[in-house]
Amino acid sequence: MTIRTTPIALAAAVAAASLLSVAASAQTPDASKEKCYGVSMAGHNDCASAGNNSCSGQSKVDYDAKAWKLVAKGTCTAMEVMAKDGMKHKGMLAPM
Repeated sequence: MTIRTTPIALAAAVAAASLLSVAASAQTPDASKEKCYGVSMAGHNDCASAGNNSCSGQSKVDYDAKAWKLVAKGTCTAMEVMAKDGMKHKGMLAPM
């Protein structure tokens, strides 16, 4: 390496290390939380099962059975929501 390319290589290495650090922390699951399907309002979901929407905040309907929200572990199936038609249902640990 020449003197001219060393700063560029160093900057690239620092940038790569930063990106790897962010990616690793984003993938670390929180053991105190669980995915709860069917309890999020439209646009307030954390993500969704495959093919439903791209992810966070993309749900188009309230209480979408394929969209999930992270909730405290052990509370999902006890959550009760009321749909616009007046029907009540509880959170689910798997998409429908």
